Amino acid sequence: MFFAGRTPFKIVLSVEKDPIAFETLRLRSFYRQFKNDEVPEDYYKFLRGEISRKALYRRHQDQYNRAKTETLRMTLGNGKIRQERLNERIETALGSANNWVLIGGPPCQAYSLIGRVKIKNENAKKNKDFEKDRRHFLYREYLKIISDHRPPIFVMENVPGLISSKVNGNSTFKMILNDLHSPIKAIAEINREDKVFKDSLTYNIYSLVKTKKESAELQDSDYVIRTENYGLPQARHRVILLGVRSDIDKMPSQLKVSNNRTTIWDAISDLPKIRSRLSKEEDSTENWRSAIQDIKRTTWYSELKNNALKEEILSNLEKIDEIDSTGNEYIPVELKGMYYDEWFYDKKLRGICNHTSRSHMREDLHRYIFASSFVNVFNKSPKIIDFPERLRPNHKNLNKAVCDGLFSDRFRVQVRNKSSTTITSHISKDGHYYIHPDPAQCRSLTVREAARLQTFPDNYFFAGNRTMQYHQVGNAVPPLLARLIADVVYNMLGQ
Repeated sequence: MFFAGRTPFKIVLSVEKDPIAFETLRLRSFYRQFKNDEVPEDYYKFLRGEISRKALYRRHQDQYNRAKTETLRMTLGNGKIRQERLNERIETALGSANNWVLIGGPPCQAYSLIGRVKIKNENAKKNKDFEKDRRHFLYREYLKIISDHRPPIFVMENVPGLISSKVNGNSTFKMILNDLHSPIKAIAEINREDKVFKDSLTYNIYSLVKTKKESAELQDSDYVIRTENYGLPQARHRVILLGVRSDIDKMPSQLKVSNNRTTIWDAISDLPKIRSRLSKEEDSTENWRSAIQDIKRTTWYSELKNNALKEEILSNLEKIDEIDSTGNEYIPVELKGMYYDEWFYDKKLRGICNHTSRSHMREDLHRYIFASSFVNVFNKSPKIIDFPERLRPNHKNLNKAVCDGLFSDRFRVQVRNKSSTTITSHISKDGHYYIHPDPAQCRSLTVREAARLQTFPDNYFFAGNRTMQYHQVGNAVPPLLARLIADVVYNMLGQ
C-alpha cells in the first residue's frame, strides 16, 4: 500500500487556476524537492511563522526553481494561445517518458446536486439555459489533454452527482464515458470536424472497485468509490474513472476493502483541545464561558423532557472551564501519535499548523452544545425536529426542514465512533455541518481537523486565510486514496 518507503512516481507538472491554492501547490512542490530526511529546518521555520515564504525560497533557490518548473498557474479553456502554452509545458515536463499518468478532474459545480440547484437559480436570474451552461462541458479541457498527449493511463475524479446529471435529457455520465473511450473522435465531433479517422486512439475505462472484464457490463454506480470502505476516516463518495490506453494489454486490480473502519476520533482526537470564539460580541474566555453557561437559564433547557439529555448537557457545561485556547496557525505541542503515524506525523514540525477556531453566535453555541450532547446520548446527530422549538434557528426554510426533511441536518455533529461525513468546500462558508464531537470544545472543525479527515500529512501547509484554507481542503482528493490508486497504477506500469 505505501510502497515500503519508495516513491516510484514523480510529479512533473501540476496546473491550478486559483492563486491561493496555487501557492499551496507550489510550496508542496518545493517540499518534494527534498528527500524525507533532508527537508531543511527552514521549511519548518516557515510553518512555525518564524520566517517568510520569500525567505524560505531565497535560501533554497535551486529547489524553488525546480518547484516553479513543476507548477503552472492557468485557467484551462481560455483560448488557443493558452492551450498551446499548456501543451508546450506538458511536452517539456514529460520529455521522452513513455510511462506516465494524467490525473485530475473537471470542476464539479454542474454535477453536484447542490451545484445544479445553484446554477439553475443563477441562470434563471440571467435568463440563461441551464443545459447550455459551459460548466457542464469543462471536462472537455481534460479530454483535449488526453487527445493531444496520449497518456498510457489517466485517472479522472468527480462527484457522484455526475451519474445523475443530464443535458437535453441525455446522461452526462454516458456522454463522458463515450468521449473518454475515443477522445480524438470526440474532440472532432465537438469541433464539428468532418474527417476520416486513421488514428484510432481509444481507452478502456475501468472501475477501481468492481472486477469485470468489459466496462459495458458495469453499472454507473460501480464507478463510485466509498472511502470509508478503504480505511479512510471519512465517508467520501466519488466517481473515479481509470482509463487505460487500448494498446496496453493489462487490466487493473481493484482497491482492497479494509477490514477495519477508521473513525473521526481515530483521526483527530490527539489534536490540542481549543474553544470556539464569540461573534457579534466581545470575545474572551470569560465571556465565552458565560455565554455557554447561560444555557442553564434558558427556557428551552428548563423545558427539556429527556432527563438523560438534560444531565448530559449539564455535565458538559461543567467541562468548558478546562479549555481557554482558541488555537493558532501554529501550536507547539508534542503529539502522541495514534493513526498512521508514519503518514501523518512529522517530529521536525514539533507542533501542529492551521488549527485555529471559528467565531460563532451565542445562539449557535447553544445549538452546538445541545447537538453534541444529543450525540453522546443517542449516538446519532439530531435533526432539526429533535431540537427544542425555542432553540431552532429562525431560517426561512425551517418549516420545510421540519415537515419535508429539507436540510433537516442543518446542524450536524461528526459522530466520534463513525467515519465523518464528506468534507466539502462548503465547510468554508460555515461550520454547522461539521460540529466537533467533543461538547466541551463547542465549535466546528478546524482546518487541520478537516485536513486530517481528508488524510493530509500534518506538514502539509495550506496558504491563504482560513476561508481559503477550508476551500482547498474540501476540494481535494484524499491523499491516502490517491496513494491507494497509485498502487494499482504502479502495478500496471511498473512491471
